[in-house]
Amino acid sequence: MLIEDATTALLRATLNFLDFPATVERIRSRSWASITFTGARHELTLRLDGDHAAEAADRFCAGLETAEFDLRRHILADIALVGREAAADGGVRLRIEALTVEDA
Repeated sequence: MLIEDATTALLRATLNFLDFPATVERIRSRSWASITFTGARHELTLRLDGDHAAEAADRFCAGLETAEFDLRRHILADIALVGREAAADGGVRLRIEALTVEDA
């Protein structure tokens, strides 16, 4: 249940922060734990298309690592852009990795 809840919350928050129509091409989550925390690692691939896709991707990427996401019952411990690809048709593909932990 943790992975599904954290994944859904993270996806919703990411798409809200993006504030541009996007297609979720891939989303993968797996359990993660340290000695003191329990959570999940997430990988997201988003595709932005349209006239202003590159500009929207620029805005998203510029603020991603300092963004604060409200994830009910979870904390966003880390988020990073790990890949960005520009398509010949003007679209942009973004690959994001994140770590969420349970909020005790």
